[in-house]
Amino acid sequence: MVSSSTRRMSWRALAPIVAIAAVGLTACSNSEEPTTEVGTTPPVWTGAAAPASEGHGDDHGTEPTAAGAASSATLTAELETVTGDSAGTVTFVEHGDDVEVTIEVEGLEPGYHGVHIHEFGRCEAESAPPAGGEPGAFLSAGAHLQAGGNTSVPESGDLVSLVVREDGSATATVTTSAFSLEDLQDEDGASVIVHQDNLGARLACGVVE
Repeated sequence: MVSSSTRRMSWRALAPIVAIAAVGLTACSNSEEPTTEVGTTPPVWTGAAAPASEGHGDDHGTEPTAAGAASSATLTAELETVTGDSAGTVTFVEHGDDVEVTIEVEGLEPGYHGVHIHEFGRCEAESAPPAGGEPGAFLSAGAHLQAGGNTSVPESGDLVSLVVREDGSATATVTTSAFSLEDLQDEDGASVIVHQDNLGARLACGVVE
């Protein structure tokens, strides 16, 4: 039979453990009141931020855009020869005050070919100049473009001289501040002409659009 003194010593030894357990239960409860609704539990606070919803944008249903994404204005001229064959593409992309022009030609005679922007957006294979006169290849495109009242030479529309390879193709990129995309879209429009040599016969034409 266990003596009364032994029982007293056992309770004294267990008292601190019981007290610690009670404190632990109090701390875990986080002052939450038990719910009386069947099948529910009180929310648990973990200190972490609430997880973001997956597969959704903001509250208005919009998707976030990529940082630094920006769109640039672009115009294009599809080149054709006098016989209507495709002769390449010229692309204009505006970057601030500059315009980057990328020229890609095909099916042309090997050698040097001047590429210029002309003052009218008309590429009629056999046509008279705007001021009148004898018809000729793409004369409806008029003279070289002069933007912003420029009267100097080279004209605003002078771009580059291409060296076309034996296979009839060439590529070049030039950046200019001599005109803007707005200058190419006025009421007269504009066109791109590829010349024989530098200022010779007009071999191909494309309206800037």
